[in-house]
Amino acid sequence: MKITRDIVGTKLRPLHGTWTGRDCALYALGIGAGQADALDELEFTTDGTASRDQAVYPTFGVIPGTEVGVKHLLEELGDAVDFSQMLHGEQTIEQLTPLPAHAHVLTQGTITAAWDKRNSTVIETVAETSDSETGARYCRSTQSLFFRGVGGWGGERGPSTTAPTGPHREPDLVLTVPTRQDQALLYRLCGDDNPLHLDPEAAARAGFDRPILHGLCAYGIVGRVLLAAYAASVPARFHSLAARFRRPVFPGDTLAVETWHSGDTVRFLVKTQHGETVLTNGTFLLRE
Repeated sequence: MKITRDIVGTKLRPLHGTWTGRDCALYALGIGAGQADALDELEFTTDGTASRDQAVYPTFGVIPGTEVGVKHLLEELGDAVDFSQMLHGEQTIEQLTPLPAHAHVLTQGTITAAWDKRNSTVIETVAETSDSETGARYCRSTQSLFFRGVGGWGGERGPSTTAPTGPHREPDLVLTVPTRQDQALLYRLCGDDNPLHLDPEAAARAGFDRPILHGLCAYGIVGRVLLAAYAASVPARFHSLAARFRRPVFPGDTLAVETWHSGDTVRFLVKTQHGETVLTNGTFLLRE
């Protein structure tokens, strides 16, 4: 495919899939559930207990969403882009119905925007996952992908980025959460086997001195601690989570999630122990 204005509206190859309680528990472990206390979050990390049914973290919806919105997009683009020069720019997951622990699903996606940044291209896709048997809509995943070295094809530049700052006051709450040295090795078992996250040579080709943590792993970790802090880890209270990826997180980093709470909205920034801002423009919306 040649990148032009005409790619907007292109339907991506749909995904017919299945997930099980094991997949959901593995995802929970991949985003750090149970690391601080193995007996905590058992409703997410196991198939349930005598007193608690299995629950699913809402950010699990990024798994089928990015399978279509990223992998199937790359199929469509072919050699028009260099996969090794792709970066995840922004991500939003909106939960439409609490996710079940077992489901047969259909995920359908569309290219919704393409911006020509002159020396790079940004492509946005939206993928919606629904139950293939009942038609129930589970979640909507919106991802913005940044392709370095591809640009100048005559498209609009698109919206400019905003400064990575929070409200002009001290955070209401700062949530500190460590990541593990083997966090990327665990998270990749959820389906994202990009060698950038495990192979030093692949990381070097992309311009990093060592493998980086999956952006969606850091995103899931942040979603998990926000849900715990502001919604008592009740998935039904999760409406949506949006963030921009500004810098990479490395396995072993400790994340500080700075939050500002007003009504059903939590704005947030995420920094590492080195003071680097890694996630910006964060918005976590709650349901009553």
